[in-house]
Amino acid sequence: MQSDKGLLQYHDQDQRTHVHQLLSTVCVEAFVSCNSTQAADLEDKLPYLEDRFLNLGPKGGILTALQHDPNVAWLAVACDLPFLSKETLDYLVQHRDHTKMATAFYDSDGKFPEPLLTIWEPRSYALLLQFLSLGYSCPRKALINSDVKLLTIPNVTELRNVNDQAAYKEVLTDLHQKR
Repeated sequence: MQSDKGLLQYHDQDQRTHVHQLLSTVCVEAFVSCNSTQAADLEDKLPYLEDRFLNLGPKGGILTALQHDPNVAWLAVACDLPFLSKETLDYLVQHRDHTKMATAFYDSDGKFPEPLLTIWEPRSYALLLQFLSLGYSCPRKALINSDVKLLTIPNVTELRNVNDQAAYKEVLTDLHQKR
């Protein structure tokens, strides 16, 4: 994409603000995961957790959250899901299985867990670190190789993400038509 996907606008505000507001409806606290450059931009705007596990992408953010408060479950949501709804977040929370490492949806193909729409239980911290020590920085691989609860998302369209300018323009058109 060559730019911060969290700054893209879909719902009359940047996507990270939109996702933060969605998460605030189902979580006690919500934070934006960010790197040091993004942290400066977020100051006095949104609560954030600056990555302590550098150059690991999403797994670094998940590990940072679990390290920040290792006694709670963390709902991780990607910032590039413009169709994500409160109803889907409610569904995920309602079907959470705290006895598993995580509760996740299958990806849009229905084959693998979607790590960035997942509730990560406190016990996942040690397992994620263990996978990292083995050279696995992908959170999906940790989910595939662990005891997790997998759900089918009620509306697979909500997993549609944006990875380039053409997809961004297409999503804007589709969202505009829905209004």
